[in-house]
Amino acid sequence: MPKLNVALVGLGFGSVFAPIYRRHPDVGRLVLCDAKRPRVTDLTQRIGFDQTLDSLDEVLADASIDAVHLNTGIPDHARHAISVLDAGKHCACTVPMATSLDDIRAVVAARRRSGKNYMMMETQLYSRDFLHALELRDEGFFGRLQFLSGAHFQDMENWAPYWAGLPPMWYATHAVAPCLAFAGTRARNVRCLGSGWMRPELRARHGNPFPMETAIFDLVREDPLAMEVTRALFHSARGYSESFSFYGEDATFEAPQVHGEPPVVFRLSQLGAQAGSRVSTEERIYLRDYAHRLPPEIAGFTGAAGPDARGEHPSVKHGGGHGGSHPHLVHEFLRSIVEGRPPAIDEIKAADWSAPGICAHASAMQGGTVVEIPAFLP
Repeated sequence: MPKLNVALVGLGFGSVFAPIYRRHPDVGRLVLCDAKRPRVTDLTQRIGFDQTLDSLDEVLADASIDAVHLNTGIPDHARHAISVLDAGKHCACTVPMATSLDDIRAVVAARRRSGKNYMMMETQLYSRDFLHALELRDEGFFGRLQFLSGAHFQDMENWAPYWAGLPPMWYATHAVAPCLAFAGTRARNVRCLGSGWMRPELRARHGNPFPMETAIFDLVREDPLAMEVTRALFHSARGYSESFSFYGEDATFEAPQVHGEPPVVFRLSQLGAQAGSRVSTEERIYLRDYAHRLPPEIAGFTGAAGPDARGEHPSVKHGGGHGGSHPHLVHEFLRSIVEGRPPAIDEIKAADWSAPGICAHASAMQGGTVVEIPAFLP
């Protein structure tokens, strides 16, 4: 199969993906696009690229471009993704898929109309923490799953204007997606409460009074299973953290609560001093790196740096963005196109992981009433 020509649109956060695409063996030509010309100039001077364009319209008009990776602003995700798909190009898009249920439905419809691939680039699904937790799950480590919890704390003060007062749950996929993916299901309904006080000027843009929101979701599953998610965007004295916890009957995995720390595993397996009692033990674990799953040309972008003096796994000295996830996302998007199959995070999973946050905020604005979450069927 001929190599793919890819356009990377939006070179703020998007710039971290440029060298990965540049070196991926399935990529022929890489096109850089950003309305802020200094970003394009800086990146081309540092790394060098095949072509640069100034607008998404120019990208869409270029028939030689096969796929587009969008890293544009949240308010533009749905509109831009629909434009890419309707132009007959495969689309990868940073999170969230959209901030309204109508826009989610529109993206799903565009994907089906076009026949091209859509992939939401959710970083948590390829972080070392999550990949390791999946391996434990598949080994039967947890026993029966009892509860799921996710949290994302990040202060967005003085970011791009559209972030001002953004409803926290509209940008909750980093906390929602790993829990739902781990359980292999979707959320059925949600009860959410807004919390805290927010400055009037932050409330004005989106009509949102809450700097923090916390929600309980009922999941579609034969055995009762609940998921709790807390999201904070403003006025919260808490360092950046994207975390999840998976609670099982026999064992629990808690991703780091403080950025840079190792995860913790709890085991409930030993008999105590009294008949029938059990003892829980905890252990901080050092994760392996998952670069071996990638082509050698991009494996280094996970950030593994070799074993340290203790002789631990090569992942002890980690680098790479978002838990080493960036090259995995790029590789999955490209291989899904080459292999003619849906990507791991297709439009249905993207919808099932974006809609819960939208419905959660609606619940918060209604004082915590139950809001049903629509199903997006293949």
